[in-house]
Amino acid sequence: MSKNKEVKPISDLRTYIAALEDHGRLHRIKTEVDWKFELCHISKVNEEAKGPGLLYENVKGYDIPVFTSAFTTPERIAICLEQDPSLSMCQLSRKWMELTTKQLIKPKFVDNPPVMENIVEGDAINLENYPAPWFYPDDGGRFFGTSGFMVTQDPDTGWTNLGTYRSQLLGKDILGSQIIKGKHGDMHMKKYQARGEKMPCAYVVGGDPVLFLTSSTMVSAQTDEYDVAGALRGRPVEVFKSDLTGLMLPARAEIIVEGWIDPNELMDEGPFGEYTGYYSGNKGKDYPKPVLRVKRILHRNKPIFQATTVGKPINDIHMIQSLNRTATLWYDLETMKIPGIQSVYFPAAATGRYWVIVSVRQQYPGHSNQVADAVNGSTTGHYGVKGIIIVDHDIAADDMDRVWWALAVRFDPKRSVQIINRGRSTPLDPGLPIEAREVVSRVILDACTPYEWTNKPNEIFMDRAVLQKVSDRWNEYGFTGVSPVADMIPRLTRPEVKKKS
Repeated sequence: MSKNKEVKPISDLRTYIAALEDHGRLHRIKTEVDWKFELCHISKVNEEAKGPGLLYENVKGYDIPVFTSAFTTPERIAICLEQDPSLSMCQLSRKWMELTTKQLIKPKFVDNPPVMENIVEGDAINLENYPAPWFYPDDGGRFFGTSGFMVTQDPDTGWTNLGTYRSQLLGKDILGSQIIKGKHGDMHMKKYQARGEKMPCAYVVGGDPVLFLTSSTMVSAQTDEYDVAGALRGRPVEVFKSDLTGLMLPARAEIIVEGWIDPNELMDEGPFGEYTGYYSGNKGKDYPKPVLRVKRILHRNKPIFQATTVGKPINDIHMIQSLNRTATLWYDLETMKIPGIQSVYFPAAATGRYWVIVSVRQQYPGHSNQVADAVNGSTTGHYGVKGIIIVDHDIAADDMDRVWWALAVRFDPKRSVQIINRGRSTPLDPGLPIEAREVVSRVILDACTPYEWTNKPNEIFMDRAVLQKVSDRWNEYGFTGVSPVADMIPRLTRPEVKKKS
């Protein structure tokens, strides 16, 4: 695929699907597929094989197609963000950090939003008219929201939050709502509860995929995800003000479910095969969840339903968490003025959340430890992280072979390990007992050669001139294509020392 392929603007799910097809990264499944188990199982096998995005055009009992596997490779995330498809996750995250550091862009209100082409109210409301899949055998039922997001608003300040809270179909007009304690949606709900009021709420399925990316991002309170999405796009996101709930909603969404949540009305919800690879929401063991009572459904003509398999790595959720947590942690460190940061990475294989790697160019004794402390105290790093690995500048944070090498040869357990006894956890962490998931311990693995050592180990390097000769003669050796040497020079040769002018 050419790096110079024309970039077409992406404004909704349809233009994203078209972009994937233009790049040869979409597969249409035309044979009938059952929404119960079969659809998920096909998608999961495809994702394990690093296959393309999937559009199911013949879902049993429905004339609405289902789109899955939207973001399971860095290439497809790059297409979504209108960036060079050859960029790695670290490079994409750096782009994200740079764009959102410059300036956030407020959304633009539009008239006649496409999502209001169809308005379903009253007795016509039936969530079962949409092909919400039943994913895994031990799930508690069908889940309407796995790759959608919930829209809520602060009643005092008007701050709008987009949150990726899973949503189970509990009735023809009832959606369960996994609003985790301490999340921004929970902050909003508690304010309405204190007022003795119901909270206006909307659940969005489909739309500009960048909104789904930002809805799962760790941004500061009082920051609208619409503004972050605008910065990533370089232009305002199109929205409209609902005449029912008063919420600011995406104009080009495929489906929007609107209504109210009574903070005092709770129902059992789940189980659900979560991104951790384990079930959560076990009835009788986890706390009951608030529910969205649906008063209106909006949808476009011939809507497309979007879903994600969740479950064990690697799928959409892990890739998204890897991208946005890498990007926002990089943003945190940049705005905290921590010097020397070379790259950051939350591995998708570690669910994109629990472990983070940071590469730093050390400039003084204790520098690597300062970086670890900064990660621990950041907006992104303070929640859910269990392990922090710090490596020297010559290792990219996403070069796992070199990270393992650093842990082997630049690491001493007595010197390099620190245990932090208490940190904020997520209630979805299966590594902790169900009754004690609010606090987690953390480990820092400092895999840097100490800056203050005067007698450092003598590292092996290759000769730059000979490598250039190898590059020049690459095809003479019988290899085809362009020599890979240029990309290897920075890590195979001794760093060049700049002469003082």
